[in-house]
Amino acid sequence: MEAPDPANVRIITTLGHVDHGKTTLMDALLAANNIISHRMAGKLRFLDSREDEQERGITMESSAVSLKFQVMGQPDEERSPKTYIVNMIDTPGHVDFSSEVSTASRLCDGALVLVDVVEGVCTQTIAVLRQAWEDRLRPILVINKMDRLITELKLVPTEAYQHLSRLIEQVNAVMGSFFASELMEDDLRWREERDRRLAEKKDQLADEAEASANDADDFKEKDDEDIYFAPERGNVVFASAIDGWGFRVGNFAQLYSAKLGFKEANLKRVLWGDFYLDSKTKKVISHKHLRGRALKPLFVQFVLENIWAVYDAVVMNPNTEKVAKIVTALNLKILPRDLRSKDSRQLLSTIFTKWLSLSTCIIQATIDVVPSPPVAQAIRIPKMLYPNIFDKSIQPKNKLEQDLFTSDFAPDAAVVAYVSKMFAVAAKELPENKRRAVTADELRQRARDAKEARDNSIPISETPDPPRAAPESPPNMALDSSEDSEVILGFARLYSGTIRTGSTIYCVLPKYDASLPPNHTHNVAHLILAKVEGLYVMMGRELIPVDNVRAGNTFAIRGLGGKVYRNATLCAPQSIGVPEGADPVQVQSSLINIGGVTRTVSPIVRVALEPVIPSDMPKLVAGMKLLAQADPCVETFQQQTGEHVILTAGELHLERCLKDLRERFARVEIQASKPIVPFRETAVKAQDMAPPKTPNATRGTIKGASTQNLVTFSIRSAPVPDVILQFLLHNITTLRALQQDGQINGDALGSSMGIVSESELVGVQGDVLYTPSVRADQFWDALEDKCNEAGGEWVNIIDRIWSFGPRHAGGCVLIDCRKDTTPLSLRHRLSRNHSAQPTNMSSSNVDFTGYVETGFQLAMFQGPLCAEPVEGMAYFVESIDVDADGVQKEIVQNRLSQVTGSVISAVRDACRNGLLDWSPRLMLAIYSCDIQASTDVLGKVYGVVAKRRGRIVAEEMKEGTTFFTVSALLPVVESFGFADDIRKRTSGAASPQLIFSGYELLDQDPFWIPTTEEELEDLGEKADRDNIAKGYMDSVRERKGMFVDRKIVQFAEKQRTLKR
Repeated sequence: MEAPDPANVRIITTLGHVDHGKTTLMDALLAANNIISHRMAGKLRFLDSREDEQERGITMESSAVSLKFQVMGQPDEERSPKTYIVNMIDTPGHVDFSSEVSTASRLCDGALVLVDVVEGVCTQTIAVLRQAWEDRLRPILVINKMDRLITELKLVPTEAYQHLSRLIEQVNAVMGSFFASELMEDDLRWREERDRRLAEKKDQLADEAEASANDADDFKEKDDEDIYFAPERGNVVFASAIDGWGFRVGNFAQLYSAKLGFKEANLKRVLWGDFYLDSKTKKVISHKHLRGRALKPLFVQFVLENIWAVYDAVVMNPNTEKVAKIVTALNLKILPRDLRSKDSRQLLSTIFTKWLSLSTCIIQATIDVVPSPPVAQAIRIPKMLYPNIFDKSIQPKNKLEQDLFTSDFAPDAAVVAYVSKMFAVAAKELPENKRRAVTADELRQRARDAKEARDNSIPISETPDPPRAAPESPPNMALDSSEDSEVILGFARLYSGTIRTGSTIYCVLPKYDASLPPNHTHNVAHLILAKVEGLYVMMGRELIPVDNVRAGNTFAIRGLGGKVYRNATLCAPQSIGVPEGADPVQVQSSLINIGGVTRTVSPIVRVALEPVIPSDMPKLVAGMKLLAQADPCVETFQQQTGEHVILTAGELHLERCLKDLRERFARVEIQASKPIVPFRETAVKAQDMAPPKTPNATRGTIKGASTQNLVTFSIRSAPVPDVILQFLLHNITTLRALQQDGQINGDALGSSMGIVSESELVGVQGDVLYTPSVRADQFWDALEDKCNEAGGEWVNIIDRIWSFGPRHAGGCVLIDCRKDTTPLSLRHRLSRNHSAQPTNMSSSNVDFTGYVETGFQLAMFQGPLCAEPVEGMAYFVESIDVDADGVQKEIVQNRLSQVTGSVISAVRDACRNGLLDWSPRLMLAIYSCDIQASTDVLGKVYGVVAKRRGRIVAEEMKEGTTFFTVSALLPVVESFGFADDIRKRTSGAASPQLIFSGYELLDQDPFWIPTTEEELEDLGEKADRDNIAKGYMDSVRERKGMFVDRKIVQFAEKQRTLKR
């Protein structure tokens, strides 16, 4: 495939909800390129190359393909055909694989957003539209499955037009909401920037009024005209991928302009909307001039009625004469044998493919709407490099940025490529390892060589091997030795320069800090040299080897295995690569980091794995490493208990990962534990709580002491007010960033940063990834406002906050309320230099405050109920008393470590007991569940949800259809097998989408037993009703090997000894 001009390249992705027809649409485009037959388009699903994808009928991995199209130039240009290369990436629509969508959209300039015309805007549709918005993709709306309006809903054209206009309005409402939120952010950012500039000028100019008079910069409000979908602007395609047709309003405007005598541009403007044709005057009128006449809109009269007529004559009421008339009227060349076909869908597809070809429409829309790489990069790259700069037009600051903004592919242009994900390919699937089929010419040449050898009387055995035979054998030998191995390839896009096979490049890993020199201790570990071992153009399941790739194309690269984990930026000063022996400092000007660590969905389903045969453990560990690299949404690690754990996004994702481990990566039999679901522990103020544990003290007060009572303390627990808790949970990432900045100092930056990030990678399992509501510099002020809002003892407490937990950032707070000492304030500690902070030394010269904080962190990480993280508890340290003489004696006898250890244990136990002094509660991880179901199976859906302790939040009927959209909340612990269960009960008529949405309080005390007379009378002493919270708690304790308070003999009076 010869390299075209970057202006004739387009890079797009297909986005949409599951089962909205993305892969079927791709089939139509592949058929137009003669990669698959037209008859098989829509049935083959060529890009679903995995066996389980074909079985389930859904896409699980994104696939890329490069297609070549000849397109005639515009009428105003010269009418010679141009060659366009369209790089397309087909993505999954299932929520479990949404990380595949984010890795693909990062590489593209445009997106085909598919929406099922009947199901309308679904949860994933909104998610993918947001992804396209954040990545600055130019979207094209494809309203798919138009045939369902005719065959299923049996709408008349006028009803269908109203349905379509409502659908476009819904999609535009989603786009408008994104625009509005960004506008508010930009406005705030501009005001802050303006205030900062005014403050600077105020120092220079004496008077503030003079400063504002000199500041002529006004807020330029963005125009939202470009963001909406409008058929007359050409960014809406009406299609039916299964029947192979699609059109834009422009297609019909072109068709009718000559017949009606209108200019094409004018007709295109009025063909969609409330415009009508006055049959008397032959003029187009708007709805204002209808004067009560029952005219049909132009779109109904000229577009929909024609399509409905074809469906009526071919499928609904087959009529061969009518079909023949339609074919003649449309001037289509269709063979008589095709017209006589008994397969009505095949005939329909033949007529429409000739009349309104889907591939032609999609490609023309892509060329018209999606910008070429040089144009797109000028818009997208500045935002990737400077995400916080408000200015719309950012000028390049150096040659590297100039090359990036213009997508320069000259030999001296800097090479910059972004690898968005790694993927695994079987070694035998690589082109160089495949046995090449011998062509007819080669066979003839071989026969001639043999004849010449005989004529020259040379024994055949002595004939030298033809040169092609030599390279054939080593790959085959390599294939035999490593036939089953997997090769890791990078999925990348080249932004500038030309990358060549065999050249050396720098891999800039995501944590590389461009503000520091490359030889800095922090950057050394994140800058790695790699050799380009192979470059490939991706064609779905096939890889085509190439020698070089130009800027503006997507490609696969070999040689990054073991160097790049998931994503990286590949850099080199020019196309020949990094000069041999060059120092990183010499090529610093060509190093850039455009890949940050982005996580769209938090993995929630955790499973422990072990091989059936214990000796296969090394294979399993190696396989898990490969899997974690090849799948962007999997985390694998070893727990403190020694278990090897895999974290996945959902049940379907887990099934795919286990299948991959068994068949591709580890190739051993694996046993998986039951899914390990995260819980949270908290406490609430209930009505009938037991008396406080410490008499004559406020509830939650616990007194504790270390060994020999050398250190005694008093800690009081209380639930955190909801307003503060929600603020903390939403700003965990801000809090982590604050602490990271406070702890990092000079050269210590590398180690601290590495440690924090790696632990965050696993994090407290099941953390919900919220978008922070405040920035780091506003965190403390905002928290102070929330504390004052909560009132009571929380007023003016901000400077007494000692620490947050668990893991120094969470929903629990440690507060220093000791009298007669300077309070330990995290705010002050982070604001001034870490090394210069005042330590609160006691008279014994041993500071026990650090050990108190450690005890608090341990207690918050593993709560008292079932060793799960605690959320929403505050601990007020009221006193810490130290026996100075006793501590000195312990120091003399070298036993201080026993004292400090016992302080940690005592504080941990005190914090746990403080929680139990209130009414303890478990918090369940919750899925928000969206189910689309028809009215006849609605009752069965409700039954399945209720059986699994879920609750229905909302239900609404899709206008003009018999479908209901049901929203429910379902505990994750009850969700396993839910999708299969619901499909079985409804005979496949309903399928759920489960999205992790956080934690919800289970309002039941796990330690509750019947005590009052009414309860005893109602339930009996044994409490025959199951305590759900206790059941969950005991199952987790049992799994962790903790003590479970369970009676072995439940009902002794009912047991009897069996006769011998």
